[in-house]
Amino acid sequence: MAPTLRSHADVVAAALDVSRFSNDVSRFRQVPNGLDATAHRQMVEILAPFLAPDVVDGLEPTLRAIARQLIAELAARPAFDAVGDLGVRFAVRAQSAWLGWSPEHEPALRLWVAEHRAALRSGEDHRIAATAARFDDIVRLLLDERRGCARDDLTTRLLRLRAADGDLLPEADVVSILRNWTGGDLSSLALCVGVVVHWLADDGARAARLRDAAASDLDAVIDEILRLDDPFVSNRRRALTDAVVGGCPVHAGDVVVLDWRAANTDATVFGPGFDPHAHAAANLVYGVGPHACPGRMLATRQLRVLVQELLGAGAPQPAAGDPAVRESAPGAGWRTMPVRLVRDDAAAAGRAS
Repeated sequence: MAPTLRSHADVVAAALDVSRFSNDVSRFRQVPNGLDATAHRQMVEILAPFLAPDVVDGLEPTLRAIARQLIAELAARPAFDAVGDLGVRFAVRAQSAWLGWSPEHEPALRLWVAEHRAALRSGEDHRIAATAARFDDIVRLLLDERRGCARDDLTTRLLRLRAADGDLLPEADVVSILRNWTGGDLSSLALCVGVVVHWLADDGARAARLRDAAASDLDAVIDEILRLDDPFVSNRRRALTDAVVGGCPVHAGDVVVLDWRAANTDATVFGPGFDPHAHAAANLVYGVGPHACPGRMLATRQLRVLVQELLGAGAPQPAAGDPAVRESAPGAGWRTMPVRLVRDDAAAAGRAS
């Protein structure tokens, strides 16, 4: 069994020590996650414009329109699932808007998220591999659409992207990038939404306090919510040298697990209670070091916009008689989070203005 690092200090040390730990742990090529050293740095630099501040800022009005329309649809129901109905749908529509994908692909992407989560829950390698292959098929269909008729979108730009040597990126790398950006983020963003909505619904006063929060304060609150109930469970690293890690001997070639959830609640680092600003510097929700999530700005903006629009429509409350269900290992967060949206005077006034 692979040694698991759980303390904040051990996890951070391993994530930062690229001379002793490699991200190349999968039998499949993963771009850019599974690259190391110069190859990783070059690919991150090549992809950085797709996640730049001006791109995220320019996307925000579209994200807000998507969130507002979706929430209006769900608010009309007696109750809805904050994970499946809100989180997955928003994630699919938001990522599709960013990458220029047509709404006609939404049903296939939503079905894929459900199948992928069920496969991970099963722990069966053949099911996980099958869902990965199905996602690759969706991506190749989207790429073929653009080869037949070029479009002015980020996916078309990615097809035309050149590597550091000047050659076009191989299709396998383009598919891997989109799998990383979308396949990973669709499920993750949905789980984040479930965690955040649960926190809001658990105490009715929280929605009122956050409704008029400044953007930076709301971002910090969302990060703290996710730190305490981190939906990003773990990552793996492969040891490049013999070492003693977390008190365990590790040999070159061994795989080590970085437990982000445990590190994010390490009592030797984080004080008691809910303290977004005091805990921000040590928060590991998006990782740390050269392999920290490059899409943090985009994910943060998506979550901020969704929460702002949700609170502008009312306050989420648990749905009576329909308890929330925790996601099972190896996942985290909530599998289902039934809530109802209660419109209050402050929300009504905010919408009217």
